[in-house]
Amino acid sequence: MNEQVHKPARSFRIAVVLVVVLLVPLGLAARAFDLHVIKHDFLQGEGNARVLRTLPVSAHRGMIVDRHGEPLAVSTPVDTVWADPQKFDATTQQLRQLGKILDLNPRELGKQIEQHRQQDKEFVFIKRRINPVLAQQALDLKIPGVYTKREYRRYYPSGEVMAHLVGFTNVDDKGQEGVELAFNKSLQGVEGSQMVMIDSIGRVIKTVDMIKRPRPGNDLVLSVDRRLQYLAYRELKRAVFQHKAKSGSAVILDVQTGEVLAMVNQPSFNPNNRDDLKGYLYRNRVVTDTFEPGSTVKPFTIAAGLESGLFKPSTIINTSPGYLMVGSNTIRDEHDYGRLNLLQIIQKSSNVGASKIALSINPELLLHVHEHVGFGDLTGSGLPGEVNGTLHTPRVWRDIERATLSYGYGLAVTNLQLARAYCVLASGGYLKPVTVQLQSAPVQGERVIQARYTKEIIKMLQAVVETGGTGTRAAVPGYSIAGKTGTVHKVGAHGYDKDRYTSVFVGMAPASNPRLVMAVTINDPQGDYFGGEVAAPVFGAVMAGAMRLLDIPPDQLPAKPINFAMLGGQQ
Repeated sequence: MNEQVHKPARSFRIAVVLVVVLLVPLGLAARAFDLHVIKHDFLQGEGNARVLRTLPVSAHRGMIVDRHGEPLAVSTPVDTVWADPQKFDATTQQLRQLGKILDLNPRELGKQIEQHRQQDKEFVFIKRRINPVLAQQALDLKIPGVYTKREYRRYYPSGEVMAHLVGFTNVDDKGQEGVELAFNKSLQGVEGSQMVMIDSIGRVIKTVDMIKRPRPGNDLVLSVDRRLQYLAYRELKRAVFQHKAKSGSAVILDVQTGEVLAMVNQPSFNPNNRDDLKGYLYRNRVVTDTFEPGSTVKPFTIAAGLESGLFKPSTIINTSPGYLMVGSNTIRDEHDYGRLNLLQIIQKSSNVGASKIALSINPELLLHVHEHVGFGDLTGSGLPGEVNGTLHTPRVWRDIERATLSYGYGLAVTNLQLARAYCVLASGGYLKPVTVQLQSAPVQGERVIQARYTKEIIKMLQAVVETGGTGTRAAVPGYSIAGKTGTVHKVGAHGYDKDRYTSVFVGMAPASNPRLVMAVTINDPQGDYFGGEVAAPVFGAVMAGAMRLLDIPPDQLPAKPINFAMLGGQQ
């Protein structure tokens, strides 16, 4: 009886067990179906969100090199340490160690991250562009929410020598000055992106996929010759220091192509370390600073006189008694030079002679010559901050305006404009754009002065550097040199200052077949101030070295052998 009673209970239990045994696999199968099919995409996304990250891949900036391939600006890999404030969780000891490694105040760092956390920010820089070894030490602390990313830092091998021409980039690797700014779009690369797998503390352990490959920036080949740049920089710096001048600038142009072969300024700066530097040091004075060119424009007054047909090189002009009254104004020479031909007017730098020429010709012709050689207009260099200068065009010319324009007052030019104007004379009358990029062939340009006149003017300019001229210290043994000095009163608060000057020399070498033109400007020298004493020696020293470096043969061999040790430049 009892056995019959227990049989239903036993059967029920067996049935329950069987049901459970059947339901468990079905439940597991249903759960598996739910996880792998219905919720697959959601769960996969949640999992990936915890181990996969899309990170930017920096692209390095294009290299800048000189005309011979010597590096002037290169990008070196560095690391940046950053944090996700929402995940940052450092102990006091870890925060102290992180500050020590990165040379940061731990308390200030903690406050900074906490502020970003409260603002719901998920990104904050901790330290940018540091040595990868230091970045790895920071990661080794295993602080949750601390990461690193690869970036690039610009390095300038030539330092202050090339600073104004090459320029520099900011912390985001964007050009700020010089050719870095002028050609920023081409130099700057395009950032890529990649998917990576990270561990529990945010370290990258595997690259899963390159989503977008970074595109490096384009390299840039400049026209500048690093050897000439060093030579010009050395001599300019020496002159500015020797004469206790406020500043100075110099530029060398290739006559055939309009290429900038050297462009230097004083004072300068180190683009690799710009801490605590003043903004005025960044200014490329060759293109940004204007000055009245003084007697260096007299060759263009002579050109206008020749173009008018009223004057020939042999024309005699009486400059006695050494001054000229123009209305109530007096124009003076250093001495009473008496009767001078056009060559002697240039050689002696006679203001009276130049004024008489200007007053004899149509003022529009005088103006047009100045305009045609590039005064009052940009040179085409494309360098940031370049200015036009000033060349006034009054409706009615007063006699004093014509006279002062003839010897370089009443207009303002940059050093680059002055050098370009002399390239017109050196090239046989062609105006060419200035470029800082390497050219593969000579540039034709536009004829603005007849060749027969430029040849005559070059002969006159040679006399300036020969015995009896004002620029004898620009001479280079073995080479014919043509050039012109300028000594210009600076404008002060109450008109022209009697004891402050701009000293200028601009010339070409060799004069028989000009290859190079160089303009030198020394601002506010103390003591000696004549262009022939202050600026001309810089030209002479640089050209002596340049002729040898460029392997330009002598065109004026002396009776005695040349002492090459006296030529200066690099040995």
